[in-house]
Amino acid sequence: MAITSKQSNDGNQVTIFIQGRFDFSSHQEFRAAYEKLPKTPTHIRVDLQETTYLDSSALGMLLLLRDYAGGDKADIEIVNCSSDVKKILTISNFEQLFTIH
Repeated sequence: MAITSKQSNDGNQVTIFIQGRFDFSSHQEFRAAYEKLPKTPTHIRVDLQETTYLDSSALGMLLLLRDYAGGDKADIEIVNCSSDVKKILTISNFEQLFTIH
């Protein structure tokens, strides 16, 4: 499992890539992917193309990211979800909190 992030040249956008299982064991690595950036981005993308599994702790981590990014004002999109991952996000009503593609 690996979590990496790539910030745009102007620092306004970051994309967080999650590979493998997204569960409690990735908590520290996920937080570091956005908290340790030199500039706080205004737009965050979470790319789940390589994510094979997520559990309730992953949902909690996404909510913590949302709080960090400004709560209701946060500009976060979750992209490249597999059908299984998208189903979990939909059942959890995350489409009301995040833009999901």
